[in-house]
Amino acid sequence: MKLYNQGATPASVTSPVSFAGLIEKIEILRSTLRWASRLDRPEIEKLLKQATTLRDEVMGLSHKERFVQAASSAEAAAGSAGESAPPQQEVERMPRERRQALMERSFIFEGTFGDNPRLLEALEIAEKAAPTDLPVLIDGESGTGKELMAKVIHANGSRTDKPFISVNCGAIPDSLLESELFGHKKGAFTGASNDRRGKFESAHTGTIFLDEIGELPLTGQVKLLRVLEAHEIQRVGSDEIISVDARIVAATNKDLRKMSEAGTFREDLFYRLSVIHVSLPALRERHDEIPLLVSYFSDEAASMLKRAPVRLTPRLRDFLLHYDYPGNIRELRNLMYRLSCLAGDTADLAQLPQDIRPRPAALAVVGSMGSAGADIAMPASLSEAKRAASDEAERAFLERGLQEVGGTVAELARRCDMNRSHLQMLLKKHGIHSKDFRASRQADGSKG
Repeated sequence: MKLYNQGATPASVTSPVSFAGLIEKIEILRSTLRWASRLDRPEIEKLLKQATTLRDEVMGLSHKERFVQAASSAEAAAGSAGESAPPQQEVERMPRERRQALMERSFIFEGTFGDNPRLLEALEIAEKAAPTDLPVLIDGESGTGKELMAKVIHANGSRTDKPFISVNCGAIPDSLLESELFGHKKGAFTGASNDRRGKFESAHTGTIFLDEIGELPLTGQVKLLRVLEAHEIQRVGSDEIISVDARIVAATNKDLRKMSEAGTFREDLFYRLSVIHVSLPALRERHDEIPLLVSYFSDEAASMLKRAPVRLTPRLRDFLLHYDYPGNIRELRNLMYRLSCLAGDTADLAQLPQDIRPRPAALAVVGSMGSAGADIAMPASLSEAKRAASDEAERAFLERGLQEVGGTVAELARRCDMNRSHLQMLLKKHGIHSKDFRASRQADGSKG
């Protein structure tokens, strides 16, 4: 199913016409069930297939609607900014034109966002490579969407209706690798109780995606090279030659060229796999995508958890927009699912994992560096420094206020014209205990 029809605009994708076609199909299916006096097994199977197709189409439309809503909001924001932009910024609009050209050519790239030039270049390479059967090597850091790109290539090729088989080369023990990829005959080894097809046979006429190809041992690399050269495999324990026609798309987060120079990856296999080479940039290089991804994954998490999308406090949104995401898109997606699960209606910094949560006292520690002379952890970015300064000022205000009122929370809330429960929440956030200030005042009184 294509995300955009030829010449379609985002508005037409989510128009009632799209859903009307599905409703018509559902009514035909219901009429068949309502008026059939007797159904034989083949007819039941046919109806089940029709129902499954309808379900997949409805899920696809729902998925695309969330995508288009996110993309439309970004386009609107970019358009309003562009209206007041001077003529010299015309060049900056070119990435959006490149993306629009891909849409108009009905190129499927659902799930990729933003106008980063490197990402658009990767999509344009994929568009040209997809109709061919040439091997493709996709590289990029973990979590940048390499498997998604492999599916983009498969979906835009001539094998789109054929199998897409994914294999994680790093997750297969060396002793089982050959059996997993090429299959085995009954009795070939202990535990081989029957014949078994391998991944390459399962991918026949379709696409096989070899993820983490850099983890493949040298013995497995030799056998893979033979498949690429001869398009033939042999099951473990069998002399029979089996012809396979599977397009190979491989992915890695390592530098295979350096590995081949070091002798840990076969140079001839590297050149065989990288006929078409696609590189995906890290998310920290694609900051324009982060607002879209936050919105998209927030809706996705809400749909799965069956609740309203979580709202983000301004400081949490600021953190999400400026965080470097070493785990890339996968880390951002997991963060949004975590926030949606742990927070109530509104998520804040407290729902972030402890290891990435900004430390409020970061600037205070830096300020004391001259006198302490100890090893000090500087803030990772200007935005983190600003957050730390704001949190530290808030903490100092609360402590000074409690000192003045002798630790009486109700009195401090009255003076600040603040809801008492909200004040308690702020004290809890900073780990401040009002009883410590009551004890301090009592101690001062006894001394006097």
